[in-house]
Amino acid sequence: MIFEFEGRTEKEAIDKAAEELGLEKDNFDVEILETQRQGLFKKGYVKIRVHTAAADEPARPSAGTNDEKGMSGRGERAPAVQAGFGEPLPQTEFEGKLVAFAEGLIEHMGYSGRVSVQFRENYKLGLKIDSEFSSILIGKKGKNLDAMQLLINIYAGRLGREDIRIILDTENYRIRREESLVRLAYSAAEKVRESRGSMLLEPMNPFDRWLIHTTLNDIADVHTKSEGDGLYKQVRVLYRGLR
Repeated sequence: MIFEFEGRTEKEAIDKAAEELGLEKDNFDVEILETQRQGLFKKGYVKIRVHTAAADEPARPSAGTNDEKGMSGRGERAPAVQAGFGEPLPQTEFEGKLVAFAEGLIEHMGYSGRVSVQFRENYKLGLKIDSEFSSILIGKKGKNLDAMQLLINIYAGRLGREDIRIILDTENYRIRREESLVRLAYSAAEKVRESRGSMLLEPMNPFDRWLIHTTLNDIADVHTKSEGDGLYKQVRVLYRGLR
């Protein structure tokens, strides 16, 4: 389900979403649609869009409860992924199935590659691809990698682990992409400050747009908003005073 909330700050909007939906903050994805810093004659304003599995999904229960969310086929709660890096080989049946599924995807695309566990965190699992075809698997602006990651997360849900988010990476693309987007955000902000106008950036996935919004959130005379429909929207960077 998708919901929209507003607040004077990003934190206030997220807190409002968590309270009204009855969810933990790490149990839903947040997309920042528009942000405006507080000024002399304007109040701060942040508009967010929340993506969650169900409108009435309860907050994640603590360990040891009998809540059915996250239960295994034997009626027992599946264990949370433990935080940290460490052993790259699958340590559970769940991890083994994800690795096999990811390697199967690569094979069906016509390429070869090995998948290992990159990190383990509570309710987040990182997988890493080692392949001589990494540039192809990443694709333009990471779209191939994003598509594979989406499929793996769907598969994880079918295994009964909707509570875990799978992050797929290769050649440290995610980190390099983040650094590139931060540079792009600052460059766009500088241009609109000089022109006192606005600049529309390339279509991006929700996480990339969130990174642009948060990077520029502390620049007093610049604000941002998302435009367009579908998963890949564009971020418009505006000089304060423009709408």
